[in-house]
Amino acid sequence: YKRLEVLSAFTNALFLMFMSFSLAVEALHAFIQDESEHKHYLIVSAVTNLLVNLLGVWFFRNYARVNIAYRKAEDMNYHSVCLHVISDSIRSAGLILASWLLSLGVENTEVLCLGLVSVTVFMLVMPLFKATGGVLLQMAPPNIPSSALSKCLRQITSREDVTEVLQARFWEVVPGHTVGSLRLQVKSGIDERPLLQYVYDVYHDLGVQDLTLQTDYT
Repeated sequence: YKRLEVLSAFTNALFLMFMSFSLAVEALHAFIQDESEHKHYLIVSAVTNLLVNLLGVWFFRNYARVNIAYRKAEDMNYHSVCLHVISDSIRSAGLILASWLLSLGVENTEVLCLGLVSVTVFMLVMPLFKATGGVLLQMAPPNIPSSALSKCLRQITSREDVTEVLQARFWEVVPGHTVGSLRLQVKSGIDERPLLQYVYDVYHDLGVQDLTLQTDYT
């Protein structure tokens, strides 16, 4: 069920990506139509929304960063909520800035501000989008270097009782919980227990919490 929190964070990140895209389309529409008028009630709403969102950012201040080392699934979920609040705050601030520049007689302020907000939101959410997508797609764990995994495989294949490593795959179920699956081809007639214990110890020291082993005899 912990993966539901990762899925929730991914959904939030995906929503913010669509929000960034919609802001870019809105900026393009404003440029084509040459729209540069803001209603007074929209400005009041933007100021109110900004103040409320700044309060929300203060509550999630520990997650108010672009790149975070996710130690558990809750970190991803809280970070996605914080980015959602920050993105909404940036959007409100962009509307306020555009209105202020418009009052000074600056042209195309809405296009400029919407474009900046769109790019900013996209850059903010992209690291979270990649991290949550990597967990859901069961990609290689980012906390374990590929060179370390290759070194472990070389240590295992160097044993006399191991003929070949047929399959090796490692991924994160949730942040901070790495699992793996290993299929070995071993010499017939050997005692598997010392070999299995050795393999478990090697990967446990590397940070793999759960490991499934399958052995085939030559």
